Amino acid sequence: MSWLFGYRGNQPPSDVPQIPIPPSEGGGGGSDDKSTKTAMEAYRFDSSALERAAQAAKELERSKFAKEALDLSKQQEQTKQQEYFAKVKEYEAHIEHSRVEQKRVDGEEKRKTLQEETKQSQIRAQYQDQLARKRYEDQLLQQQRINDENLRRQEESVAKQESMRKATIEHEMELRHQNEMKRLEAELRAKAKVDRENQDLTLEQIRLKAAENRITVLESIKTAGSVLGTGAHALLADWDKILAAAGGISLLALGVYSAKGTTGVAARYIEARLGKPSLVRETSRFSLMEVVRHPVQSVQKVFARFRSQDALSGVVLAPKLEERLRDIAIATKNTKRNRGMYRNILMHGPPGTGKTMFAKKLAVHSGMDYAVMTGGDVAPMGREGVTAVHKVFDWANTSHKGLLLFVDEADAFLRKRSSETISEDLRATLNAFLYRTGEQSQKFMLVLASNTPEQFDWAVNDRLDEMVEFSLPGRDERERLVRLYFDQFVLRPAMEGKRRLKLAQFDYSLLCTEIARLTEGMSGREIAKLGVAWQAAAYASEDGVLTEKMVMDRVMDAVVQHKQKVEWQSEEERRDSKSISYSSDKDTMYVPVLSAKES
Repeated sequence: MSWLFGYRGNQPPSDVPQIPIPPSEGGGGGSDDKSTKTAMEAYRFDSSALERAAQAAKELERSKFAKEALDLSKQQEQTKQQEYFAKVKEYEAHIEHSRVEQKRVDGEEKRKTLQEETKQSQIRAQYQDQLARKRYEDQLLQQQRINDENLRRQEESVAKQESMRKATIEHEMELRHQNEMKRLEAELRAKAKVDRENQDLTLEQIRLKAAENRITVLESIKTAGSVLGTGAHALLADWDKILAAAGGISLLALGVYSAKGTTGVAARYIEARLGKPSLVRETSRFSLMEVVRHPVQSVQKVFARFRSQDALSGVVLAPKLEERLRDIAIATKNTKRNRGMYRNILMHGPPGTGKTMFAKKLAVHSGMDYAVMTGGDVAPMGREGVTAVHKVFDWANTSHKGLLLFVDEADAFLRKRSSETISEDLRATLNAFLYRTGEQSQKFMLVLASNTPEQFDWAVNDRLDEMVEFSLPGRDERERLVRLYFDQFVLRPAMEGKRRLKLAQFDYSLLCTEIARLTEGMSGREIAKLGVAWQAAAYASEDGVLTEKMVMDRVMDAVVQHKQKVEWQSEEERRDSKSISYSSDKDTMYVPVLSAKES
């Protein structure tokens, strides 16, 4: 409402008290006039503003909004008063809050002071305790020193007494020893006197005997000299006798050396022809010793040679693997027929997948002899290993049909020479093997089998012409294996009727399919053992009847055992123990543990 009452924008409102400006002290008359003039200008009344206000009031009275303007002015004044009262109350509240805050601060200061005093009291008490404890410990230490000094003095006194006692005892023993020595010396002197008398008698007897013997020997030498002189004179006088004696001695020496050489050659020939080397575990070759020991088995081998046999008969493998192995069998048979060079093959994969079985059937199919040896037999032989390896290859070269030499667990002695810790004897044996297999042969074919081929020495890998991996059977192959062994161990014995084995009524075809599904990850050997377990379950039953429940019980037991083996193998791998040891008296060989895939 400043426009209504003529207030200027730079002038304060009426409710604000005006403070007069006091005149400056010590000023002259000119300065008093100026200050008086300034004060008069400050209190000068503006009449034009009053006129404008009167004019505005008149216009407001004539306006139809006069009443509203007056009410609005009153409301503004009331609002200002209320705001003023609110500010007063807020100021009072602020003052009260300041008092409360001051009281709180005072209380906090008192509390801190009390805590500090309490802390200082505790520190003083702790210091007093530590001081008292230190004094007590010093007293104990002083007492301990006094006790140690007393004990040391006592020990020194005891030691002196003990030394005096020992000196006395030693003096007594020295006297006894001197007396004993004097006694012994007297006895020895008496004995020496008697011995000298006896020795004089003995020397006299020896002189007499020596004189008699000298006379006898001289007479014997004279007699022998005369006889030899007479014989030599007679021999030298007759030239024919000299030639006859020289010829007899020469013929005798020639006969001795000839007999010795002939005996060695004959022994080696007989060993190569009639026997088998010690490293060969199994062979199809005939020998006189084997015929004498096992005549029935020898006759069966003879008839088995005349029966044509497929290389993959009884071997269940994946289709692609069967196709590849059939090509190898055909190539080997034609190589033998055409007298070509045999190829060396490596068969690797988990155990129980048919490697040894196929090697034997391959030899029979191609018309060759086969021999089975294992690498674990080489390491314990020590220095004899080199000789044994040479005997095996010499024996293999004597075969007229050709020999398939199958080395099972070949990684047991064909390991890397650079990175593996092997003995010198085993290193020499490996070198002998590499020497005998350095070139292709028309006499023998080398087939190696291993579960860990990555451990072979590089020179061994260089001698391999083909590598074939035997993997675990898939579901179709497992079903074929289950049907094969179910027929071999259950159906055929049950149909013969001669054994204590009968088969209950159930759909064994559907059962074989279910068994193939459950036996995932199992090898062919484990499935073959299932067939033996079914047969044993029937034999162990009261009536000899094999039921479906008995079959499935044996299957579930085999599955649980297989999982346990896998867990054991995983634990072995976690321990990074990838080998087991074959030990002998002179060298040690390590054979790897199967991997998780091989289990």
